[in-house]
Amino acid sequence: MKYGLFLLVVCLNTFLVNAYFEVVVPDSQHALDLNLFEEVLDPELCDEQNKYIANDTFLLFKFFDAGTRTPRGILTGNTQDLGNYYQCLGIKQEIPNSVIEGKYCMISLPLEQNIQLPDLPELPDILSQALPAWELIHSNHRVNDKVVKSLNEYNALKTGVDVVFGGLGNKSLGRSTDVGFLSALSLNLAICLPKVCSANNALDTFVNITDLGFHYEERFCRLPNDKPWVAGDYVAIAIFSLIGLLSILSTAYDVRYNVFLQKDPKKVNKLYQSFSVYNNTNRLLTITPVPGAIECLDGIRSFAMIWVIIGHTFSTQIGSGIVANQLEIFEWMMSLEAVWLMAAPITVDTFFLLTGLLVVYTTYGKVTPIKLLKNLHLFYLNRIFRILPVLCAMILLQVSFLNWVVDGPFWEAKMGHVHHCRVYWWSTILHIQNFLNPSGMCLSPSWYLAIDMQLYILSPIVLVWVLTGKRLIAWTALLVSLIAVLSGATVFNFQNNFPFSPVTPSRPPEDIIYYMEYYYTNTLTRASPFFVGLIFGYLLSIYREKTNVLNWVTAGILWFVSGFIILGTIFITYPFMQFDWDNLLIDNLVNSFMRPVWAAGVGCLIFVCAHGYGGIVNWILSLKMFKILGRLSYAMYIVHYPLMIIVNAMPVSLIHFSIPSLLLLFLADFSLALVAAFLMTIFVDLPCSVLVKHFMGGSIKKPPEDKQKPIEKESQQEASVKI
Repeated sequence: MKYGLFLLVVCLNTFLVNAYFEVVVPDSQHALDLNLFEEVLDPELCDEQNKYIANDTFLLFKFFDAGTRTPRGILTGNTQDLGNYYQCLGIKQEIPNSVIEGKYCMISLPLEQNIQLPDLPELPDILSQALPAWELIHSNHRVNDKVVKSLNEYNALKTGVDVVFGGLGNKSLGRSTDVGFLSALSLNLAICLPKVCSANNALDTFVNITDLGFHYEERFCRLPNDKPWVAGDYVAIAIFSLIGLLSILSTAYDVRYNVFLQKDPKKVNKLYQSFSVYNNTNRLLTITPVPGAIECLDGIRSFAMIWVIIGHTFSTQIGSGIVANQLEIFEWMMSLEAVWLMAAPITVDTFFLLTGLLVVYTTYGKVTPIKLLKNLHLFYLNRIFRILPVLCAMILLQVSFLNWVVDGPFWEAKMGHVHHCRVYWWSTILHIQNFLNPSGMCLSPSWYLAIDMQLYILSPIVLVWVLTGKRLIAWTALLVSLIAVLSGATVFNFQNNFPFSPVTPSRPPEDIIYYMEYYYTNTLTRASPFFVGLIFGYLLSIYREKTNVLNWVTAGILWFVSGFIILGTIFITYPFMQFDWDNLLIDNLVNSFMRPVWAAGVGCLIFVCAHGYGGIVNWILSLKMFKILGRLSYAMYIVHYPLMIIVNAMPVSLIHFSIPSLLLLFLADFSLALVAAFLMTIFVDLPCSVLVKHFMGGSIKKPPEDKQKPIEKESQQEASVKI
């Protein structure tokens, strides 16, 4: 049995490692109307309008005032100036035979230019405001070599932040030029020009800058009303309108039945009540003690979610490019005081641990292996349909409403996420996007859901042996599966020599992108915490409701092990964040074993708390507020990242980064995610859970001799599908 199980797991791992595909889909679902930008170009009309603008001092001033300046704070890492986005797009003036309208463009201007500026012929005084940007690139004005080196190093570091939290880039945008690694050595400057002109037409109006050897790249342009309506917009309006109508009718029925008529609540029609905002709010906020529940899990899940959100708050702010003092951030990221934030990606492995733990804990002693196999379709479908509603609702919001809510010069990042969801929504729903299109994921953090679902699908291979009730067979299955996964991941890591983390300054950007595609979102390399969770789930199950399992000495040892592992895993990040780090052997060992070790440390903490030796830690983790937050955690995980992208796409000017401002922004992001998750849970998650239970009859049930355990099981299974 054990050799067959070992071979099966190894074969599955081999398939998962080699199953990468890059799906090529025609670019027909852009967030912007790409044809519009080509249709408006008219070189002859451009010349005519430029001549008119040159003779209209006030109109000329409006264009230059909305355009570029020399970036402020180059010595602290700021290499961009945003102009005035809304002023530029707001320009509209009728002239004979046409209308002059503004177009906002961003160009990338290399710092190193070998040109000699001629004497400019009698330009209007207003152009003198633009000259500082020209003077900067003159061959006699060079940026200090030390600053250039620091910018290079910072952008190498920033690449890791971009790919892990930005989804591997926005290469699907089509008309945008990916300035890549060397973008930090270029100035990103906004220019405002008539919409009928290209950048070349506008910049060559007074001097033929191309012939002077002046080099630049057009990154993107924006026009008023350049977002087209697509099928997803109409589908979203129809579906969310239907949800709103059902919520109104269901709430009215519920309030009339239970509040005004005060009839017996047990006789209410559950289907009619399923979309009731009144009832669902009560369900969410009512905390009922559940026999056998592990109280500390909600607190652990909540703190892990908080760590995810603050990590994403930092990374999306850096990745969006809205920060002016980038070199100061670079220095802070490499310091010891930033280690708690740079270690944040490890928190996702806590979720894998909890899933594996609850898979065993909610089934052990309640079903037999034969019954599990007979009801395997319910085992899968119950979880799939509990996850899909919120996921589908967020995808629909991403492809439609979230593309319209705000706009700004940083909307380029949001465009990539909208485009990815319009093209790859189906692979997200099927939970295969980590293998099928890892460089273009819809809802970037959903890679976790894909791996989590894949591991859940594989879990019966081990679970069927655990449920036999024979400890030798159960331990053999658990240990063999963990060893198989660790062996496969270790061999794979040593073959590829991945960097330690997505933010590793000593590695080139291509190594980071390779790491993200083949390690960070790979089921094999991320599976070990799940299998550690299976082991702890089995330990908690066999010692369930047993007293005197631990004594103070054993509990103290477990506390020491747990604290040492958790703190050690966090602080081990520091040496890897230094530019002089160069040890492939340590990289490979840490990549292979750090994640299961972290899971073991958190598992020890859960085991101690569950058996009465948690003290004040268990008291904090078991607070009632964490139970509500735990119920919202899945929806928060799904909604928080798209909302952060919107927040960071809104600014029209750069901001200064500091730790207090980061914490304030985190509080705003957390509050916004909490409110959005609450609404998503009330209007989508809870109603759909009632429908799933009604039409599927719940999940695998134990014979009804024990009247309390079905309640416990139902609650734990619902928790197991949450993040």
